[in-house]
Amino acid sequence: MKEKNLTVIEHIDEIRKRLMVIVVFFVIAVIGSFFIAKPIIRFLQSEAGYEEFHAFNVIDPIALYLKVIILLAVVIISPIIMYQVWAFIAPGLHETERKVTLSYIPFAFMLLIAGIMFSYFVLVPYVMYFMKELSAELGITQTVGINEYFTFLFQILIPFGIVFQLPIVLLFMSRLGILDPKKLVKVRKYAYFVLFVIAAFITPPDLMSHLLVTVPLFILYEISIVISRFGYRKFQKAEEKRKFEEIKAEQQRQIDEVMGNLEK
Repeated sequence: MKEKNLTVIEHIDEIRKRLMVIVVFFVIAVIGSFFIAKPIIRFLQSEAGYEEFHAFNVIDPIALYLKVIILLAVVIISPIIMYQVWAFIAPGLHETERKVTLSYIPFAFMLLIAGIMFSYFVLVPYVMYFMKELSAELGITQTVGINEYFTFLFQILIPFGIVFQLPIVLLFMSRLGILDPKKLVKVRKYAYFVLFVIAAFITPPDLMSHLLVTVPLFILYEISIVISRFGYRKFQKAEEKRKFEEIKAEQQRQIDEVMGNLEK
C-alpha cells in the first residue's frame, strides 16, 4: 500500500477537487435532465390515477420542474459521487481493499434504483388506494395539487433508495474491519425497532401498508448481516496475509543485515 501522509490543508484541497468534479458532472446531468424531466412528469401524472392536478401557487409548475430535474441529476451522478468518496478514502486502504471496495459502486447504484422501484411499484399504489378509499368513506373530494403530489412521491421514493444501501454500507464497513457482524446480531432488536419506526413514518396508519414496508426492511437487515459476515471473513484473511508478509519482510531484513555484517 502506498501511504499518503497529507496535511490538513492538503486534505481540504483534496476535498475541494473532489467536490469540483461532482459539481461539473452535476451541471452536465442537470442539462441532460432538462430533456427527460417533462416526459417523466407526464408519465408519473398519468400513472397517479387522478383525472387532473392543480397548481395552488403561481410558481408550482416551475418549482416541480426544477425539483424533478435536480432529483434526476443526483440519481444519474450518484455513481460519480460514490466514486469520489471512494477515491478520497482509497489512499488509506490496502491494494486489495481498494480493488474490492471499488467493485461495490455498481451494486450500490443498482440497490438505489431497486429501492426507488420497490417503493414506486409496491408501496405507492397501495398508499394511493388507501387514501382514495379513506376519502370516499369520509365523503371527502380530493383536490390534488401537482406540487404536493410529487412532494409526496419524493418523500417515499428517496428514503427507500437510501435505506436499500444498507447491505452495501455494512459490507463496506465489514470489509475494512470497522464493523464486526456479531455486533449487528447483538443489536438486532434495536435495529428492528428503528426500522419499525421508519416504516411507521412513511406509511399510512394501517396494518397492511405497515407490513408492506416493515417486512422488506427486516429482510434487508438480515441479508446485510449475512453479507457483512462474508466481508468480515475476507478482512480477517487479508489481515492474516498482511501480517505474514510483514513478518516475512522483517525476517528477510534481519537476514540481509546479518549477511552484510559478515561480509564486512
